[in-house]
Amino acid sequence: MTQPRMRQGLVLGMSTLAFTVCFMVWMMFAVLGVPIKELLQLNETQFGLLAATPVLTGSLVRLPLGLLTDRFGGRIVFFLLMLACVLPLYLITYATAYWQFLVLGLFVGLAGGSFSVGIAYVAKWFDKGNQGFAMGVFGAGNAGAAVTKFLAPALIALGTWHLVPKVFGAILFITALLFWFLTSEDKTHRSAGGATLRQQLLCLKDPAVWRYCQYYSIVFGGYVALALWMTKYYVQEYGFSLQSAALLAACFSLPGGVLRAVGGWMSDRWGAQSVTWWVLWVSWICLFLLSYPQTQLQVMTVNGPLDFHIGLNATLFTVLLFVMGIAFAFGKASVFKYIANDYPQNMGAVSGIVGLAGGLGGFVLPILFGALVDLTGVRSSCFMLMYGVVWVSLAWMYFSEVRKQPLMGKTAQPLQGE
Repeated sequence: MTQPRMRQGLVLGMSTLAFTVCFMVWMMFAVLGVPIKELLQLNETQFGLLAATPVLTGSLVRLPLGLLTDRFGGRIVFFLLMLACVLPLYLITYATAYWQFLVLGLFVGLAGGSFSVGIAYVAKWFDKGNQGFAMGVFGAGNAGAAVTKFLAPALIALGTWHLVPKVFGAILFITALLFWFLTSEDKTHRSAGGATLRQQLLCLKDPAVWRYCQYYSIVFGGYVALALWMTKYYVQEYGFSLQSAALLAACFSLPGGVLRAVGGWMSDRWGAQSVTWWVLWVSWICLFLLSYPQTQLQVMTVNGPLDFHIGLNATLFTVLLFVMGIAFAFGKASVFKYIANDYPQNMGAVSGIVGLAGGLGGFVLPILFGALVDLTGVRSSCFMLMYGVVWVSLAWMYFSEVRKQPLMGKTAQPLQGE
């Protein structure tokens, strides 16, 4: 009994560490992009593309990596994936042109595909009653976004921006070796067995899979997009230094990763649907308040003009981001509890599809954020866009699930007569 539990613990612990480092690398341009933007004199749209480019490849490879994990096991796939990202990281230090950063960013972005590998690898080591918590612990590796915001500014302050990819590459290489030597593989977990690619992809015909994709595009895609965007937002909107802005942005990134385990526990206890529903409502309210731009009003009174300023100060803005980060953490865990419940034998493929949708949200949103700022000049337009996406998710969830099932209860069983 002790040995299996030790193997479980090592798999979960090392997978979480590896995912944290991979996510740290994946979010690197959230901070590194700021000095590069100044160096190359990029506009907002170009910066959004630079920050989001790694997210594109990290999203697109999630489905094929999930399929490979079902077929060959998570250990070997995870290990080789980490090694494949080390060289591109080092080569970033030699980049001088915008297109070079974009190309290398595509290769570095492979690290983002680690989620669909690790989530399927970890889940199969735990029974159904503990899967939500285990997947939540693994998903806490999203906190790598906060690690980037602590570590990268410090490295830039110590030397130049060139130090960041070198140190991150060394950390990733050491982590890959530790992962390989401390984890193990159970061949019985390769549940897809000899299934063909077509059989594995039959889940694409299931409407529920597309609904989960929509939910994940906001709780994860929105998390990634804001993790990439908020450092620069603090610098430009409130005038903070890069180091201070990165620390404040971590108030969103850190709970958005670390508390995912709590979301997994809540999903085990009250059901994925209940948790996801309330997550969307909390996010909707926060985004409504965050969307309001800094506004100057002048009211004509009997005593002459009276000026008013309406807008969020940095403290209230950070509090709202913190609350939304917690909500997103719970939501990321609850969406994958849906998948663990509904697709236990095809989890690599389904998690790859849903992860791809979430990652594409994280790629598209920063580019749209930049385009909206260039078009409107209103920085809070990024929150306006996300507000609309959450509204779509709420409507879809209500008509497909909520009006048919109770909102509370451990198993969220359908109402009698349904």
